[in-house]
Amino acid sequence: MTQNQPISLQQTAMYFGTLMGIFWIIKFTFLPLGFTIPLLQLLFVLLTFFVPILGYLYARKFRNRYCGGSITFSRAFAFTVLMYLFAALLAAVAHYIYFRYIDNGFLIDSYIGQLEAMKPAATEELRESIDQFIEGFSLISSLSPIQLTFQLISQNFLYGTLLALPTALLVMRRKRQ
Repeated sequence: MTQNQPISLQQTAMYFGTLMGIFWIIKFTFLPLGFTIPLLQLLFVLLTFFVPILGYLYARKFRNRYCGGSITFSRAFAFTVLMYLFAALLAAVAHYIYFRYIDNGFLIDSYIGQLEAMKPAATEELRESIDQFIEGFSLISSLSPIQLTFQLISQNFLYGTLLALPTALLVMRRKRQ
């Protein structure tokens, strides 16, 4: 890229979305591994809580590096939504590969197994909720890998859009006069 060409919002959102997507892929690997090594499941949860912080850091870096230290709410919101969209698309590739070629039902079966193990010690009301969760996981297991991938894309994009609102509010900064 030449120096006289301005960097667009979409280009930087793609760049930071790629970094976020790589982070999500690494984080996702800890989910199935966490069923054999419980510490990795804890790491998966902690990294999931770090996603909005990372989104804020990237949006702030965009503001400071590419916007001269000031950014409107709408520009910050657009950047953050696009960043999460590109991250979701990149992570979807890894999700599809995992569910198509690696998983073979392991993830859903593991969740159902954990829920079944909880049932004997649960109260009657809790057992009903556990049965509903098991029904839900059974429904999810009937999805094809591509359907599951599209479900995860839309879910990640929805959560990203919801996270973009407070992120944009925190990042926006008006020019000083």
